[in-house]
Amino acid sequence: MTSDEIQVKQKQEAKEEESTRPGRTFVPDVDIYEDEEALWLWVDVPGAVQKDVSVELEQGILNVEAKVSLDDYKGLTPLATEYNVGPYARRFSLPRAQRYDAQKIAARLVDGVLEIKVPRVPEAKPRRIEVIVN
Repeated sequence: MTSDEIQVKQKQEAKEEESTRPGRTFVPDVDIYEDEEALWLWVDVPGAVQKDVSVELEQGILNVEAKVSLDDYKGLTPLATEYNVGPYARRFSLPRAQRYDAQKIAARLVDGVLEIKVPRVPEAKPRRIEVIVN
């Protein structure tokens, strides 16, 4: 295959069996960054709508789930697919969860990308220590 040809990314399916969730669940691609103010996540959830997206932080685990209606795809025969359409789920362990303010987590959905901001508590933010000369 030359570099000019389209390379299809393999779909990632959740490996763990979940008895409460019939059918397949996909693992969305995620970019994660951290700065002095917060932990930031951008989660690809194409086809998801606001009312069907859930973000929760409980006992140091950040759960992200999105349900997607497949009604728009019924009767279509895809020639190629490069993104997953269906329910999405990711879970992230925050080993030092006390560094983050669970009450101020914010999320917004824009064009199939879920942006999550997990702000740090003020005590966990880096601060500059003044050095005094005697």
